[in-house]
Amino acid sequence: MLDIHHSILVVIDIQGNLAQLMNKKDHFFRQAEIMVKGAELFDLPTLWLEQLPDKLGATIPQIAHPLTQQGLTPIAKESFSAVQNISFLEQLQLKQRKSIIIIGIEAHICVYQTVIDLIAEGYQVTVVSDAISSRTEENKQIAINKMQRAGAQISTTEMVLFELQRVANGDRFKALLNLIK
Repeated sequence: MLDIHHSILVVIDIQGNLAQLMNKKDHFFRQAEIMVKGAELFDLPTLWLEQLPDKLGATIPQIAHPLTQQGLTPIAKESFSAVQNISFLEQLQLKQRKSIIIIGIEAHICVYQTVIDLIAEGYQVTVVSDAISSRTEENKQIAINKMQRAGAQISTTEMVLFELQRVANGDRFKALLNLIK
């Protein structure tokens, strides 16, 4: 099970015009936003990536705004896998967390390649299925299947957040309920 002391959120490439082409984009955007805000609620470290931001554009506002409010800045990358980016690897290692929670796009390219490389590096990876997307449902589903076969855990936004919460009491629990409404 996920634990707040060992987990980190990685946000992959939810940017520009490409984000607008995602299958079921409104639902995906909402779940990704809940995950970003949920990570903040649990004080999880977050690493934020952008693929070729000068070409693909900036992260969409509903994701970028809560991240910048936390004082975060995106890590620009050219490789599809974040693991191939030295800045990402250095920041990940500094966090000293072995449980990685992944959201972002596209499921079958950057998310998939990052997940496979993280597993190869010995990380435990949880892919939040309703907070990842691709332009087609088929590409997303095939990516989820391949990631799961490679050893990734597949979860959902609510499942991840309630797994981190563990108990149905306290101020954080109340804030969590308000977040998922």
